Amino acid sequence: MPSRWRDFALEVHFSKWEFAARFNLTASDAESMSLSELLDMASPEDQDTFDALHLGYTETFGAPELRHRIASTYDDLESGHILTLAGAGEGIYIVNRVLLEPQDHVVVLTPNYQSAETVPLSMCEVTGVPLDSEPDWGLDVDRIRDALRPNTKLISINFPNNPTGCIPSHEAFDALIDLCRQHGIWLLSDEVYRLIEAKPARRVPQVADVYERGISLNVMSKAYGLPGLRIGWLACRNKEVLTRFERYKHYLSICNSAPSEVLAMIALGARDRILDRNRGLVDGNARVVQDFFETRKELFEWRRPHGGCVGFPRYLGEDGVEVFTERLVEEAGVLLLPSSIYRSEVGVVPADRFRIGLGRRWVPEALGVMGDWLDARS
Repeated sequence: MPSRWRDFALEVHFSKWEFAARFNLTASDAESMSLSELLDMASPEDQDTFDALHLGYTETFGAPELRHRIASTYDDLESGHILTLAGAGEGIYIVNRVLLEPQDHVVVLTPNYQSAETVPLSMCEVTGVPLDSEPDWGLDVDRIRDALRPNTKLISINFPNNPTGCIPSHEAFDALIDLCRQHGIWLLSDEVYRLIEAKPARRVPQVADVYERGISLNVMSKAYGLPGLRIGWLACRNKEVLTRFERYKHYLSICNSAPSEVLAMIALGARDRILDRNRGLVDGNARVVQDFFETRKELFEWRRPHGGCVGFPRYLGEDGVEVFTERLVEEAGVLLLPSSIYRSEVGVVPADRFRIGLGRRWVPEALGVMGDWLDARS
């Protein structure tokens, strides 16, 4: 275990470039909307609730109506199975801090969102299991089985995956659930990109719906495109464990922002409209990105991701992906994330990849700038 946590590489990089670059072409969320646009979607009752809102503390578990609406997005959960959070990162931290002890062992997939491995690494031993980049970032359940130890307490997954956008086959997903059930292992499933799939038939269930030790993590930030609300949640059938999560939240955010809770309720009430819009945006951008890379096969290798708002193409240029992405943002103002940002302490991540975002409306314009820059240096 490391003696200290390493810097969060993605956030350090973003602190320098996210708002300085002309185009954040690596953005991981869907296009957001203005407050007035969201309020235009409110029912009269929700509008009245927002207008009469008292700016005091809120319930630590979250507003009852918000939890009810979140629960309705699952197959058969109720509001008592939901704990709301100040974003998804708080959920990753809480689950690991509550469930793990120094004698435990965790399995995480790589590549991943860094805190999925950094937080458990601060507490116990962690084994990384790589997704198979060839042919299509597949999930090998046998590799996970081989990584298990008698003291394995938790497996952490993220589908659609950040940064690859992969989704496992239904057969592999079911096999993973069976493996966890056989060994009594907790399964933390980061599902923040769920409902943004290229093919809906590829969508896998939420683990809290299908596994008694499944913990589903979600947020308003990614598929819904509303990161400014800072509203996320954990869903779990085990109410005793969920209460332990809530008690740990007392040391962190304590409670959510009251306006954000009501705005999240409004968004969930209009979820079909919002998700249809965001799926259409991602689908259109994916086609534009496909055409862009098709005309530059000597530099890029690309397969459309199964889902989510990001992809992880390969860069084939002789200068290497680190130099390429650095020069692109410095000289053209177009931000991409090189694979070094996804460096793992527990597994190997390909060193020739970069993350590209598919969820923003100006992706075609950013690709035009990137294309002009590439042409000018050829």
